Amino acid sequence: MKKVVLSVAVLIVVAVVGGWLFIRNMGMGGMMGGNMPSNKMNGNESSENVRNENFSEEEKPLPIPPLLKDENPDPSKSEFSLTAQQSTMEFIKGKKTETFGYNGDYLGPVIRVKKGEDVSIKIKNKLAEATTVHWHGLEVDGEQDGGPHNGIKPGTTWNPQFKIEQSAATLWYHPHLLHETGEHVYKGLAGLFYIDDEVSEKLDIPKEYGVNDVPLIIQDKQMDDEGQFDYDLSMHDTMMGLQGDTILVNGAINPYLEVPKGLMRLRLLNGSNARIYEFSLNNDQEFFQIASDGGLLEKPVKVNKLVLSPAERAEILVDFSSFKDGEVVELTDQGTAFMKFIVKGKKEEKVTMPDKLAAIPRIDPSNSVRTREFVFQGMGRNVNINGKQMDMDRIDEELKLNDTEIWEITNDTGMGMMGGMGHPFHAHGVQFQILDRDGKAPPDNEKGWKDTILVYPDEKVRVIATFNKKGLFMYHCHILEHEDVGMMGQFQVE
Repeated sequence: MKKVVLSVAVLIVVAVVGGWLFIRNMGMGGMMGGNMPSNKMNGNESSENVRNENFSEEEKPLPIPPLLKDENPDPSKSEFSLTAQQSTMEFIKGKKTETFGYNGDYLGPVIRVKKGEDVSIKIKNKLAEATTVHWHGLEVDGEQDGGPHNGIKPGTTWNPQFKIEQSAATLWYHPHLLHETGEHVYKGLAGLFYIDDEVSEKLDIPKEYGVNDVPLIIQDKQMDDEGQFDYDLSMHDTMMGLQGDTILVNGAINPYLEVPKGLMRLRLLNGSNARIYEFSLNNDQEFFQIASDGGLLEKPVKVNKLVLSPAERAEILVDFSSFKDGEVVELTDQGTAFMKFIVKGKKEEKVTMPDKLAAIPRIDPSNSVRTREFVFQGMGRNVNINGKQMDMDRIDEELKLNDTEIWEITNDTGMGMMGGMGHPFHAHGVQFQILDRDGKAPPDNEKGWKDTILVYPDEKVRVIATFNKKGLFMYHCHILEHEDVGMMGQFQVE
């Protein structure tokens, strides 16, 4: 009898959740289509729930993360120090929010290195709990990767050391402790990691950090009446990932940035736990994407909208040369503005867009020694990959060092439900090239190096990579609440 009652209860929950998703998706445009904004495609909260205007009493200049000091004068070596610590910060005037940060109250400094350098980073944990630091997008051995096996206990220091062997890119770092990644990132532990090389240094593009080359770490937060980050997960949060109602840029609500009358280089990071953004400018102005996750594209790609799922990065060039002094342009998510650009200063004499950026050697699919399948399945606490949930003691995939493989990543919505949700796939220690999406060539801005790939409902994405780093690595959904409940696996490269 008990089994019958339990079965009926499960069916009721499934029916209610399925109906809720059906109604939500119908209200967002009916059948899901490839051109639909991704916030609507994946069941995520739309931008309508963002309430930044409630906190707009006092606009603030955009905070610019400091560049972390290199403590080694040797130009071929870099040494840095990071401290993970607990603090407080005023996001809303008069209300102190409890936060985590690296070397400060919230977020962390930009670590900047060059290709070919030997890097050493001493990370001290001053939190009251264990944490890790994962170098997202960096090609390093498993022992230096900072995954869940690289825990840093309170009061101890971890000192990863590695050589930079990849091209110029905008990467980032964040915690990756088992079951705790979502909360640690949500409270503020994240920062950017820049790589420069000869190609990027010679390009005629903006390079003055904080002036015409500016990082934008974009996150959404759920804040309670006291201004605290509300990380108390409901069933909905576990299912869809935690969606906030307030968008922060570099830790500020409704910031503004004064920009010169010329080209601006903006380095965008979707640092949110789960929200998928569709960025555009409020005047529908076109801009150029020049880099994706793993570095420069072959040539600039003209767009007027840009979709980034959690952990994805993009570098864009925006031309402000035709605006009058004091004119304002707003950055929006699906039309909802969350920061302003105020045009100031003299007009540049000449604004040029480079025709070529970087050469990207194409990986030949015929060199692949194997094709592997990764299927995203389930919902709520039952999310999984290939029917399995994360087990620290189990190796899910075994690879050989320097082998080239094709990975097929499928988002199986199951149960015949309309909609479903997108899953951003991320693998550690490697950069991929996208071969195709459902058999079709990827868009031009996805033809560079990628470490995080958004897979839409019922879509199959084929990617290819050569695995040049040995050790134990993770692959997982980068909706952090999904990762934390088990949508993750491990691959060993030997």
